[in-house]
Amino acid sequence: MDLAAICKTLQYSDIGTSIRESTWTFPIVETTHVIGLSISVGLILITDLRLIGAILRKRAFSEVWGQLKPWFTVGFIIMFISGILLFWSQALKAYQSIYFRAKIVFLILAGINALVFEYTSRPSLAEWDTAAVPPAQARLAGWLSIVLWAGIIAAGRTMAYSF
Repeated sequence: MDLAAICKTLQYSDIGTSIRESTWTFPIVETTHVIGLSISVGLILITDLRLIGAILRKRAFSEVWGQLKPWFTVGFIIMFISGILLFWSQALKAYQSIYFRAKIVFLILAGINALVFEYTSRPSLAEWDTAAVPPAQARLAGWLSIVLWAGIIAAGRTMAYSF
């Protein structure tokens, strides 16, 4: 079975159909997705802006990170689960959408960026934690995160309007 057939099976399954055709379920799931996105990406943006040295320069990065990480993680989990349900209801349409594919590529790149930051810049955190402007590699991770999340949001919104 190819990927398109799997997506078609998901979309026309009882769950996919009930989400898509329900008067309340789809709007509730979509609203939940946007709320999760707002929480997650909004707080990630604050972290990224601290990383690039644009805001909160007098606060240690580890302090900002420590306070925001639990909240943006919860937002991300909400966004991820609701995104799966949205995909399930429109799987074939999503599979055929260039915007959905772009969104997935941006998500993968954002994940890679986070992992690279975690394994390259975070080990040296003690050296630059209180610096008003972190080292170039950390700033690059912050800028890439901002650009990639903007791409994810733009592709997601465009995808939603193209169905």
